[in-house]
Amino acid sequence: MNEIFEDGDFYTGPPLSVDMISRAEQALGLQLPSSYVAALSEKNGGVLKRRRFPTKFATSWAVDHFEIRALLGIGGKWGIDSSSGLGSADLIAEWGYPEIGVVICDMPSGGHDAVMLDYSESGPSGEPSVAYIDEDRVPRKVAGSFEEFLSRLVPCGPPI
Repeated sequence: MNEIFEDGDFYTGPPLSVDMISRAEQALGLQLPSSYVAALSEKNGGVLKRRRFPTKFATSWAVDHFEIRALLGIGGKWGIDSSSGLGSADLIAEWGYPEIGVVICDMPSGGHDAVMLDYSESGPSGEPSVAYIDEDRVPRKVAGSFEEFLSRLVPCGPPI
């Protein structure tokens, strides 16, 4: 049963394999968190059922939260390792995000903000935190791990 993702396959990459994970980690130069890989094992990217992340700070999106459009997977057009112009390295270069890790979400703003796995404290083989990057390009830690990030997402709806 799919507990994380909505039905539909927009943003969804090819079925995940150990080889794909290994190639992505090699291309990105870091180890992906096991909780992220576990989520992608359920479905390799897609629109999440819960897409709002409450914050204690204002964002360019709202005074108390940001929203994501989809979780990006591995491989295919939308993969974090893609060279289609939609992969993490291309998004970092195009939008001037800080080089702290990997862009893992597609955002409704079309690039003005981002959610990234942040390896700046853990190093490339450690457990990254999750950072929100707004228009000022300052990373704001929003979760200590990808697992915590997923657990704090809430359904979209009226202001929280």
